[in-house]
Amino acid sequence: MRFLVRMLGYVLVAGGFVTLLTDGARSIANSLLRFTPLGETLLTLVGERFRLLQPAVERNLHPMLWDPVLLHALQVPTAAAGLLLGFLLLWLGAARKPEFGIVTRR
Repeated sequence: MRFLVRMLGYVLVAGGFVTLLTDGARSIANSLLRFTPLGETLLTLVGERFRLLQPAVERNLHPMLWDPVLLHALQVPTAAAGLLLGFLLLWLGAARKPEFGIVTRR
């Protein structure tokens, strides 16, 4: 299980880094600082199913969850979200250090 968590973490870190480079190149070309929001990336990846997310959240969970929480979360830059989640998964998937044992260094 740790292998899958670490692998997903590496994929998210790589994707976040690629998105950061793409946003940087686009910002230099346009002479304007612009980051790709997470909502725009999900709309591109998932397509029309992303538009069904709002009615599903409002109907099945709670209407207040969509407007203040998820709308702000979907405006986070994709690079920041990918890097943060990727590093979190890498930290969670890391091998545990032994609590006790024999110390071989002096």
